[in-house]
Amino acid sequence: HDISFLSSERVFNEDEIAGLEIKYSKLTMVPDSTLLIGDIIATGETLLHCLRYVTDFYREHGARLRNIIIFTIGGTTGITILERLTKEIREFWPEFEGFITVYYEGIFSTYQDKGVSGINLPDVDFYWKDGIIAPEFRRETLSMRNPLFEKCIIYDGGARRYEIHEHVEEVLEFWKEMLARADKIDFKALLDEKLGYATPITFEDWVKANHYEKISPSVNKWLYKQEQGYVQSMQDVTLKEIAEERIQEFTTALKKYILGN
Repeated sequence: HDISFLSSERVFNEDEIAGLEIKYSKLTMVPDSTLLIGDIIATGETLLHCLRYVTDFYREHGARLRNIIIFTIGGTTGITILERLTKEIREFWPEFEGFITVYYEGIFSTYQDKGVSGINLPDVDFYWKDGIIAPEFRRETLSMRNPLFEKCIIYDGGARRYEIHEHVEEVLEFWKEMLARADKIDFKALLDEKLGYATPITFEDWVKANHYEKISPSVNKWLYKQEQGYVQSMQDVTLKEIAEERIQEFTTALKKYILGN
């Protein structure tokens, strides 16, 4: 047993992603072992970059991996990426058992454009549409009014964990932009986008839209009713109200710790 560290980070040219770079590497090798990884999978490019780096390292030392277990907050692209990687790895390690992947809170999707708000980052920001979201996560999110409207499910996971000041600035910048655009954004279209389906919706269509066919009908019906109640409760709410409240919440709670005067 051992622990290795490897970071693959995006390199930006102004607002565009210019490539990836290994900025830190401390690898140890345990032949014929199980590799456990924690990663956030959006496009999957950083995962590909790191895993190819690791498998090359093992091959250079005449060793192999038995299998790889991944714990992730990730998107649907991860499935395609890992299937492709399995084929690649088996070309030089035929006995490679494959990947075991644990998705926290569900399998999300990434925006393919800037979204209804015009702010989202394509291939970076996570949301629900066309994903398979854990019923518990949907229920918890919709038990409050505002979390559904955040820019991304997790934002920049590295900054959120290690550079909290940067994370807070990113969240506040998003909500300030939302406030500035609030009068121009179609709120119903934004709500539909965040929920992942057009409202109103029948129970049968809701089950199909969320890929919940194999979930207990009793669970589905309860969650469906909760969501429709949430949608109804948003009829008299404005995006401006939500944005102002989020900005107030962040600045009040964090001012004395991070933001200063």
